[in-house]
Amino acid sequence: MKNDQLPIGRRSVLRLAAGLGVTVAAGAFALDRFGPGDTAGEGAAAVRQGTPAAGPPAASPRLRPSAYRLQPMTAYAPATRPRALPPVRRRPFLSLTGVGRTMVLTFDDGPDPRYTPDILATLRQYDCRAMFFVCGEMAVANQDLLREMADDGHVVGNHSWSHPLVPKLRPSRIRDELGSTSEVVERALGAAPLWYRAPYGAWNRHSFEIGAELGMEPLAWSVDTLDWKEPGTGTIVRRVLDGAGPGVIVLSHDAGGNRSQSVAALRRYLPALLDEGYTVTVPRR
Repeated sequence: MKNDQLPIGRRSVLRLAAGLGVTVAAGAFALDRFGPGDTAGEGAAAVRQGTPAAGPPAASPRLRPSAYRLQPMTAYAPATRPRALPPVRRRPFLSLTGVGRTMVLTFDDGPDPRYTPDILATLRQYDCRAMFFVCGEMAVANQDLLREMADDGHVVGNHSWSHPLVPKLRPSRIRDELGSTSEVVERALGAAPLWYRAPYGAWNRHSFEIGAELGMEPLAWSVDTLDWKEPGTGTIVRRVLDGAGPGVIVLSHDAGGNRSQSVAALRRYLPALLDEGYTVTVPRR
């Protein structure tokens, strides 16, 4: 036997000792990484979520286990599916189809603390839902009314920020008008609008494209009460009742001027519509 050859028994003992040393070292590193309050299960989850593999100890002091738990890790957050964007339309929806004796009431330009609360109270009295297309410059100052709309089950839509004539705007300005209003609504309600309406009903290709990019569908109307002209409460009521029909979308206003006639007219035509067998509700997406 040569001098550099170890007996078989001695080689076995050394292999066993080396193996034990590796195991102990790995166990000590695992305890150091997880800390006394962590578990192997949490460590495994971190690996599954793409946490980098362990390396040499960092030069900075190791955080206490409680400090780890206090720091949010985006890798641990549940994955969320992005909302599907609607197609780019060539024209807005003018009415609803296949809904039977159902109508939609819509109110533009608000919220206005002088008139919107009375409209909300009337809708609440008859347990009806409506759509409110809000302007950002009004919404940012009346976010409590936005929340009241949402709490009552109404749909809050986007009516631009400052009510401009959209076809005269550059695409970047259209994006600012719609995007800023969506941001205000999302901050107040936790979700951005799913519907938008062009001021004056003036749409163009850019508004359809940008609205779709922001996740919104364009909605127009079937019956225009022309209440902004202040034609008288009776005239507004007559226009709504004469135009009533399955799938009809009614345009009124809760801001942008003196809307006391609009408030009074709703108190009259809403119960009349219900008595005629119509259901007043909102579209779903």
